Amino acid sequence: GNRQLKRAMFLSAFACMNADAASRTYYDRQRARGKTHTQALLRLARQRISVLFAMLRDGTFYESRTPTVTLTA
Repeated sequence: GNRQLKRAMFLSAFACMNADAASRTYYDRQRARGKTHTQALLRLARQRISVLFAMLRDGTFYESRTPTVTLTA
């Protein structure tokens, strides 16, 4: 793959982790599943690429969504 693009997306994932609650939740979920810091960031970067592709495909802008928490009794 393109090493420069991979690095850019990795850094983007790292930066958004503290700015976007949904990204942080996704990262924390990956870490809870036993992924290393780097593996979790790469998964977050891959998720962001999927979102970017969908935005380009659909001609839409990014809309941040807050993660939903479901409580079980």
